[in-house]
Amino acid sequence: MKKALVLVPFVVALFALSAIADDTLVKFRGGIGVLPVASAVGLAATAEVVNRNIVRGVQPAGQIWVISALTADVKADGRIHADGKGLLLGGGDQIGFNANASVFATLICEAVAPFTEHSTNGAGVPLAPNGDFRIDDVLVPAPPANCDSPVLLIRNSQPNPAWFAAGIPKED
Repeated sequence: MKKALVLVPFVVALFALSAIADDTLVKFRGGIGVLPVASAVGLAATAEVVNRNIVRGVQPAGQIWVISALTADVKADGRIHADGKGLLLGGGDQIGFNANASVFATLICEAVAPFTEHSTNGAGVPLAPNGDFRIDDVLVPAPPANCDSPVLLIRNSQPNPAWFAAGIPKED
């Protein structure tokens, strides 16, 4: 019993240090798939105005995509760990498939332009057949010390890095 009591302060100190050492900049829990068109207004029989669903300067994918789950943690030094589940086409002839896509992550912290894109390697990681992916990388350039208006976009690799899904920020 005396040995256990002697260890208590060390265990408490260990937990306190791990809490202090948490250098998480922003967390995301949940995801939203892309709807490429935000609105459309018919002007005449042959003309239509289409407002694309552009997020902080980033173009949307050309087709609907869905995502069943997304979690991401971004550290102050730019390290990012993101897990996605079920990122698949939500429309068109290839509905339910991954389009053989590879994806990367972009964090944008500014609420108004000009926007700085902090991205993982643009080559991305391939989507599994069921749309699952894992990104363990570092954002370049490193994000700012404060990210007051975080948007995390999951984007397809080249040639046109449009956004497929967005993370839902977790407010502590």
